[in-house]
Amino acid sequence: MVEDEPGDELMAGASGKETILWRIRHGTRDVPENERPEDVPIERGYRTAGDAGRDEIVEQFAERAAEYKAAVRRVSESELPGAISEALKRRGVEKLVIPPNLPEEWIPEDVETLRDAARPRLTNEELDASDGVLTGCALAIAQTGTIVLDAGPAQGRRALTLLPDYHLCVVREEQITGLVPEAFARLEETVRDERRAITFISGPSATSDIELNRVEGVHGPRTLEVLIAG
Repeated sequence: MVEDEPGDELMAGASGKETILWRIRHGTRDVPENERPEDVPIERGYRTAGDAGRDEIVEQFAERAAEYKAAVRRVSESELPGAISEALKRRGVEKLVIPPNLPEEWIPEDVETLRDAARPRLTNEELDASDGVLTGCALAIAQTGTIVLDAGPAQGRRALTLLPDYHLCVVREEQITGLVPEAFARLEETVRDERRAITFISGPSATSDIELNRVEGVHGPRTLEVLIAG
């Protein structure tokens, strides 16, 4: 016998929790009680590796990141320090947040730096009052135009890239993977063994209301600029 959907009268007297639990029980009524997730085979026929060339992967990442309203520029390794200085000057950055282990050659001499450390950490107020943050990344994904941070060297803790209004991120060409599954495979050891926080960034922080009006800077930087170095 199939249990019927409860009437308006019954649902009106139930709490939100009771309603949700009833719907879960109703939706799983045909599942044997002793069944476990591993008992059910899951089709995993998606691609786990791409066959695109390095230039194509880098170009795709640049295009996809730009589609998310990130400002993207490709530079050589020798041009990188100058490109960083130019980007910060164009933005009018005077107070720049610096994560631990950022390469010294990336840091302009004409900008006041706020260096974060294990002790003392920069306060939320200091981060919020800064003009921006400069970081590297763990890797990037061409398929989705996504930058991935894992709180490793040149990235710092998650708050550094959430509170400042401007994020300048350096992505090295060799850090760009083609597909999402390739990125997850490279992150597996960090997540499993080191349990560091993972942040996925696809363009500036943004959300849309019910009328699909886009608002930027809600949960993070309003402006994301990416320098692809290679």
